[in-house]
Amino acid sequence: MRCPICKREVAFPDPQIPFCSERCRLIDLGNWAAEKYVISVPAVPEVEPPEERKEGNGP
Repeated sequence: MRCPICKREVAFPDPQIPFCSERCRLIDLGNWAAEKYVISVPAVPEVEPPEERKEGNGP
């Protein structure tokens, strides 16, 4: 596996996984805080509330 920040190899039992170091972990956290990363599609689609029937508008 490679570190998503610096692309160095990371061994499976490394406690920093998926990062190679605390430095790369903090850089990633800073990227999230600075809103450099965004989730383009909601994980759970929004459910629209059912339309309420208005009196006098059909069955």
